[in-house]
Amino acid sequence: MAAERHLPPGQREVRKWPRLDLGIVPRFDSKEWDLRVDGSVAKPVRFTYDELLRLPSTKVMSAFHCVTGWTTFDNEWVGVTIKEVAERAQIRPTARFATFRCGDGYTTSHPLNVLYDSDVLLTYQWDGKPLPIEHGGPVRLLVPKRYAYKSAKWVRAVTFIDEEELGYWEVRGYSNTADPLTEDRYSF
Repeated sequence: MAAERHLPPGQREVRKWPRLDLGIVPRFDSKEWDLRVDGSVAKPVRFTYDELLRLPSTKVMSAFHCVTGWTTFDNEWVGVTIKEVAERAQIRPTARFATFRCGDGYTTSHPLNVLYDSDVLLTYQWDGKPLPIEHGGPVRLLVPKRYAYKSAKWVRAVTFIDEEELGYWEVRGYSNTADPLTEDRYSF
């Protein structure tokens, strides 16, 4: 399935995407790493890296848009849907959002109606290889219809919540909806 190749306004196409982060790259040890799913759930769960890899996977082809103005096309991602982890944790009916907490202290959140799109993943593979550490490996959130700061790197916890929490960049003036097609970069 080929992804649409529409370059959003204010973006330029790149072949190799740069590393952008808060300057902290967490270490990864597959024997110690885990992902916690908690919050407004009946059954909080913890997945080791190997357990996460054994969950049903989905493959997505998508563009990837950075708020700094670059887009890369034809990225092949493999990972687990948010709906899959929500079902395993028995998400409560009152939950309407999820906050993603990362190994470098970063956070972001999304409404469930965005997270349940079929192309939104907790991804661990990019272009046929394990997701590189510098690009968020072992696991990052992938939300192709949003700027990349909403696709949090180094995800360690998914917390389902009833009321939305703004994340790291959103409290600093970046858009919470972050739609590249409308160039929705900032909230002011």
